[in-house]
Amino acid sequence: MSEQKIGKHAVDSFKQYLILEEKSKATIDKYIHDIKNFMDYLKNEPVTKEQIISYKEHLQEHYKVRSINTILASLNSFFRWLDHPEFRVKQLKIQQEAFCPERMELTKQEYIRLVKAARETGNIRLEMILQTICCTGIRISELCFVTVKAVRQGFAEVCCKGKNRRIMIPRDMRKKLLLYIQQKGIEKGEVFITRAGKAVDRSNIWREMKNLADKARVLSDKIFPHNLRHLFARSFYELDKDIVKLADVMGHSNISTTRIYMISTGKEHRKQLDLLRLVI
Repeated sequence: MSEQKIGKHAVDSFKQYLILEEKSKATIDKYIHDIKNFMDYLKNEPVTKEQIISYKEHLQEHYKVRSINTILASLNSFFRWLDHPEFRVKQLKIQQEAFCPERMELTKQEYIRLVKAARETGNIRLEMILQTICCTGIRISELCFVTVKAVRQGFAEVCCKGKNRRIMIPRDMRKKLLLYIQQKGIEKGEVFITRAGKAVDRSNIWREMKNLADKARVLSDKIFPHNLRHLFARSFYELDKDIVKLADVMGHSNISTTRIYMISTGKEHRKQLDLLRLVI
């Protein structure tokens, strides 16, 4: 039976490998976080295929399928780098959902209430972040590319996962951001920073958004940054139904990924069926 002892040195070396591979900081942090959690599960015991399968079963008791698969992807990459392909495990199969659960989809009206709630509570930075993500489709991990220079020129050059794309900033949003920059006295660098001048932390943004739930009258389950990106995608697609163009804007290499953003709710589907008028 093959087994392997994992130490801190191996994890540090793998992190250095990811850096040299030019993986994004978010990707590196995710991989290392997942590996360290697995090491905590092992409790200093050597790795065996049986233990990995057991860990996979453990994850199914605490996480959703998509989250589990991202964790397994991290571990599989690590084992491949260790030259132990026998430790790699299969990801869970995901059946494509025909409809998006209505309790999970953020509507435009709910988004507007979130923005107003942020404004009324005096959290202007969060108000700007919400609008910037939703009107550009940018990922929360890409907010660092929204700089003073980008706002002034009207677009941000984003580099993510080895791909470069240009994110256009709508005219009205640009005006809002220019005023925000002026009021905050930000002369250069990233727009969304803390009082200490550091980049905002994505977990803090998530928490600040969740705190708006009651005031905005929006279910907490709907409030997370990526749902703003989903709303952007649906709104953009409604303009000309061009999914290829949308894929480019979103930074997707595969249109299948973009299609996930187009899943409508069962409520919308029922309305479409009613419009068919095929019941006599």
